[in-house]
Formats: sequence, structure tokens, C-alpha cells
Amino acid sequence: MNKNNTQIERYQKLIVYLENKFKTDINSKDIEDVSFYSYRNINRIFAALQHETIGQFIKRKRLEKAAEFLKYSAEEISDIALDIGYKDVAAFSKAFKKHFNCSPSTYRNSQHIQQEITTKILQEKRENANKTLSFSIEHLPSFKILYLQYKGSYEDIRGIEKTWNSLLKYVFKKKLLSDETILLGEILDDDDITDTLQCRYNAGIVLEDHQDFDTKGFFEIKEIPTQKYAKFIHKRSHESCYETYNNIYARWMQDVQLEFADQATLEFYVNDESTTPKEELITEIYIPVV
Repeated sequence: MNKNNTQIERYQKLIVYLENKFKTDINSKDIEDVSFYSYRNINRIFAALQHETIGQFIKRKRLEKAAEFLKYSAEEISDIALDIGYKDVAAFSKAFKKHFNCSPSTYRNSQHIQQEITTKILQEKRENANKTLSFSIEHLPSFKILYLQYKGSYEDIRGIEKTWNSLLKYVFKKKLLSDETILLGEILDDDDITDTLQCRYNAGIVLEDHQDFDTKGFFEIKEIPTQKYAKFIHKRSHESCYETYNNIYARWMQDVQLEFADQATLEFYVNDESTTPKEELITEIYIPVV
């Protein structure tokens, strides 16, 4: 294995660790134990690949998670601060205001106002069209995926398509692609909260039990844990999925009335995009719930 691949793999291992532990106290020794580099050296590698230092990454993840709680839950601000790793509520409020240019309470109020406006608009459209928001509850067992991560704006369809093309070329080379292969996307960030440069989307395929091998570079394997989901169906092109998401989130409190779980949203792509007309494409949207 060459030096470059070793650095990438250690960076990826560190990213997984930080994403799982960012709410807790992490010191330089923890970083060194995970990455097998000195803190100074892994921080240089991390900054070059991530475009932010380890400390900046941890702080950003905490504040983005706080914004998510403010947007989707009724938890007290003090409880949110403690949950994401801030022992001092004043320090949390100061850091939040610096990052989002407003206080936590102002942010929560603005999100609720926006949701009310969107809900009203959609309610008027629904009354005219006489449509209801339909969904089902699904419990998915754990499964493994092989994936390649895209980072950037979710509106950059071309960039996401390039990621998919790279993944499909890789799995075809590895003889993993068949008519039964399940394609899915894993949406890890809320683009209303996370800066578009840091939004992450995993283009992936579901691996069968016998498909086990070592990956190199930026191709990775991970396990999606057992989870309960609210399943929605989007018809038409993937580019228009935002319409269904807007409809879902604006009417969540009124029509769905389920609590979000702190997991990624999944999209399963039912049709072959190369042979199916756009108006007939189907995307199954799985939103994690408690």
C-alpha cells in the first residue's frame, strides 16, 4: 500500500470516529490513537482533505447538530447545549450566534415561521388538488453498502452524477453489478443548516452477504444499522425530489406526527434511469424516526 492510500484511509477512519464522538470531549491523544499519526501531522492531512482543522470540524458538527435540534424538536436550549457537549450555555449561545449570525432562540423562531409559511402555501395547494400526504412505516434490518462520498451542494446534479459514474465504474470492474443490484443514496446533512461545501451524499449499492472485499482510496464499506423509517414515494426525476421533501417537512408536525431519529435519510432508486422516462422514475424516501 502506498503512502497516499495510507493517509487517506487514516483520514477516513478519523472522520468516522469524529462523527460518532463529536459530542464528547476529544483530546489530542484520542486523535493520535485512532489515526496512528501525531496530532500535528494528522491535523495537516485532515485540513488538506477536509478544508478545515480537526477542531473546526468538531465545533461545526456540534453547532449544526444543535441547529437540527432547534429546527425539529421542542427541547430546551439548555438541554440541547448539554447534549452536544457544551457545559456552559452562555458559551454555546455565543458560538452559535457567531456561526449562524443569530441566537439559538431567534434561529428556532425563524425556522418555525418559515415552516408555517410553507405549510400554509402547501395547504392551499392541497385543498385545490385534494391530495393527502401518504406514507408507510418500515423497519429495515441492518445491511452493508459500498459507497463513494460526494461533498458539495445537493443542487449540483452534475457533481452527484460524476460521483455515481465513478462508483458504477468501480463496482462494474469488481463484478458487483447485476440487474438485482440495489442502488441507494445516503443523505447525511440538512442543506438548510450545513454549508453547501460541507454537505455530504453517499452514492452506494447494497452488498450481498457473499460480497466481501477490501476497498482502496475513497471507496468505502459501511453498515447501515437496523432502523425504523417513515417511507415516502417520489415520482418523476430525482432533480425534482426537493418538492417532495418540502412537502414532507412542512406537513410533518400536522400530518406525520413522528419524532425524527438522529440517523441519515435514505433514498432507494427503483428504476434504471438510463431506460426509464423521467416522469416514470420512482424514488423511495426513507426518513428515520423513533
